[in-house]
Amino acid sequence: ETAIITKKTQPRNMKTDLNLLLECLKYQMDCPLSQKEALITIYSICQQNTSEYFREIGGLMFINDLAKSSTHCIVKEAALFTLGIIIESNVYCQQTLCTSALFEDLILFLIKKDSGVNLKRMSVYVILVLVSNNKNGQTHVRDTGCISLLLQLFRTTLSTSEKNLSAENTDPCYQLWSSVCSTLCACVNNPQNDNQNICCSVFPYAKEWLESCTEPEIVRPICSFLGLTLANNSYVQKYFVSIGGLDTLAKVLLELMHDSCLSNSSMKLAVVVTKTLDACIANNSAMGVVLAKYHTVSELLKLLSNETLSTGEKISIILTIGHCTEVCEKWKFICTSGFSHVCLEKQEKGLMFRNPS
Repeated sequence: ETAIITKKTQPRNMKTDLNLLLECLKYQMDCPLSQKEALITIYSICQQNTSEYFREIGGLMFINDLAKSSTHCIVKEAALFTLGIIIESNVYCQQTLCTSALFEDLILFLIKKDSGVNLKRMSVYVILVLVSNNKNGQTHVRDTGCISLLLQLFRTTLSTSEKNLSAENTDPCYQLWSSVCSTLCACVNNPQNDNQNICCSVFPYAKEWLESCTEPEIVRPICSFLGLTLANNSYVQKYFVSIGGLDTLAKVLLELMHDSCLSNSSMKLAVVVTKTLDACIANNSAMGVVLAKYHTVSELLKLLSNETLSTGEKISIILTIGHCTEVCEKWKFICTSGFSHVCLEKQEKGLMFRNPS
């Protein structure tokens, strides 16, 4: 029945199909494969602006209950993924399910010993869509202790000493860890909130990661997390600097700049690190003095001279240079002389801009 519905579904029949699929879920409790097929079809249909109707007919709450009550792992995983798709596609569905009770249920999925990596991934995905751009979700994730569990997963899910980073993108543990990073980013941003102060507890672990590995699969998620957690929060910024985090970022930038002449990916990753540096010093440029011993401005000027960077990437670098030199006359001199040197090189190559502005 599910397969037939999938083939024949047309826009005018979607509501009818959702009703039939919901009935299929209710009367196939002893057939997990049929339930999984029905759930797959439901989330496919709900991606076409039918999530609100599915909520109105009670489908959303039924799948929520199914995820908790089913004894079949494949049904739990499919139910959670379907919930995530529906929540992500409709703000009213997000508001309906954004309760402490659901966060507590998701915590149980994450801490149970018999929960597989894929079930944990689906649970983290639901948390992600509940907290994204949602102040209430960001409050619930904190008040229920869910964010503490996410931070634990950030610390313990992955170890570079045990992983082949070239294959990380297909490794289930890496996928879980990457999902946790994305969810932590959503927990602290839009709007920014007290979760930033909580998340800084894992800064020492993030620092260790950056010191031991410069693979893009590791650096990009960590820099995204650091950048959003540091943004506009002086307390968090000062703590990050106090544990040597800013020094570590400067060293990573140096290493990537050394590799950038051979690797375009290293150059692009250097821009990512630059943005994270800027998030740390943008509101307190005095902390940028830490970067002087690493000749960071000179390295940023070299990066800026690269012709393959986009306009947006160059703007990010210029802003970082500005924050680095804001309170330091010595750095301003380095910046000015460095930029003049870059311009002379361009002029010699016939690449000088006609309009420097």
